[in-house]
Amino acid sequence: MMLHENPMQPMPGLPTVLPPTSDLPTFFLRGLLLLVLAMMLAPGSVHAQSSQCGFITDPDRQAYCRATNGGGASQCGFIRNPDLQARCRAETGGGSSQCGFIRDPDRQAECRASVGNQSSSGSSSSQCGFIHDPDRQAYCRATTGGGASQCGFIREPDLQAMCRAQTGSGASQCGFIRNPDMQAACRAQTGK
Repeated sequence: MMLHENPMQPMPGLPTVLPPTSDLPTFFLRGLLLLVLAMMLAPGSVHAQSSQCGFITDPDRQAYCRATNGGGASQCGFIRNPDLQARCRAETGGGSSQCGFIRDPDRQAECRASVGNQSSSGSSSSQCGFIHDPDRQAYCRATTGGGASQCGFIREPDLQAMCRAQTGSGASQCGFIRNPDMQAACRAQTGK
């Protein structure tokens, strides 16, 4: 067997090994660091979803929760209910035109009010007047600028607690909600 004189020279028939002074590992580390920094600093590219959405048992409501709490419009595709899917798309960037696909008139008005409130158009709470259910109408008015005082007009206790939580009293109000899916949605929305 013949000894090779220079260990830095490749032997015939063996793969070439880079010398220890190569910049290749440094190049990859710099690239990885730049990628991580770009993901952290880019607006809208990385979304944090609320972990509370995972406690919702209804798959449509869970996908809606994930979409509206950081997951984005892509989560709306997992919703099978067409009315809820349209609202999801409207609230995650599709705009109020998506609300037109909702068949239920009360839910359509809620959608338009919610999307109008997000865009600060000023006419959002006027859409609440088209809602026939008095509890849902009061909830709509409270969450689109009317404030917590409107929550007092809601007779249904779970919806009233959700209303109070979303209009300034915070996530502690979510504990008064008996429906577990609604409670998890409340915690997800108020925990942002």
